[in-house]
Amino acid sequence: MTEYNSEKEQADRLKEAIAEVRKVIVGQQEMIDSIFIGLLTGGHILIEGVPGLAKTLAISSVAQVTSMDFKRVQFTPDLLPTDIIGTMIFNSLSQAFSIKKGPVFTNILLADEINRAPAKVQSALLEAMAEKQVTIGDNSFALEDPFLVLATQNPIEQEGTYNLPEAQLDRFMFKVKVSYSTRSQEMEILNRMSSLNIPSIQPTLSAVDILAFRQKVNEVYLDDKLKNYIIDLVMATRNPKDYGLMDLVPFIAFGASPRATVNFPKAARAHAFFKQRNYVAVDDVKAVAYPILRHRLILSYEAQAEDMDADQVIDQIIKRVRVS
Repeated sequence: MTEYNSEKEQADRLKEAIAEVRKVIVGQQEMIDSIFIGLLTGGHILIEGVPGLAKTLAISSVAQVTSMDFKRVQFTPDLLPTDIIGTMIFNSLSQAFSIKKGPVFTNILLADEINRAPAKVQSALLEAMAEKQVTIGDNSFALEDPFLVLATQNPIEQEGTYNLPEAQLDRFMFKVKVSYSTRSQEMEILNRMSSLNIPSIQPTLSAVDILAFRQKVNEVYLDDKLKNYIIDLVMATRNPKDYGLMDLVPFIAFGASPRATVNFPKAARAHAFFKQRNYVAVDDVKAVAYPILRHRLILSYEAQAEDMDADQVIDQIIKRVRVS
């Protein structure tokens, strides 16, 4: 693996890679940072936003800058599980079956508009996302390392879509919400795309670099007080009344799963690494709380009637649960 002199040098390499991506992506800092945090932790990312917000472009740009193998699958209602994982093909000449591997055998898999395919197709990714392997027939095959699923979905279309079940959502480390650009960002997009010299991305990292970065991220110090704070945040989603959050009790049907607890330290360490620190601060935990928790909270009908979303619930939990 590539050796670096310091965490700062590694963080500078990451900043250089992010700067390359930003040559073609205007704004959307949270989305770009989240994708890189996914790379640094091995966590899968679900990106939600209306069409035209550069979700697919951002993912393909990150694949370019990291020089990693990249496959895109456009999810549609007629897609089959074998279109993703592969299948066994009978050879009439040899009278034997051979394995044809699907696009899941890659470093970065873009599951574009993942909610446009039915449940049996979505579930074809479950083994790959959880165990980093795929079973075809009687054989199991390990996936590439690193392996990352980056999925997109459109929140406004209902016709011809299939909502991801909770078990599938839970396997994503982050759910990132992408919003419209500001006026100044729209002007920058207009100027860039109308120019004759559209910027191109130069590869600055490799899979070997990403694996080396992961090792350093795992060494970032996480104090016991912050570990307890993480537990408190997760437990507050399950038992809000134990944390003095009685007003949230009617709004939460089910709290966050243990996967939230598992992903918090990984994401917080990666966020601290971005900030060129070798320790996790409270702000790192708070910064990753929203994308970790928002898709793991199941709100009640009362919350829907009050037009309250998961982010509003998380906002109250973060404001009122303290580090002990």
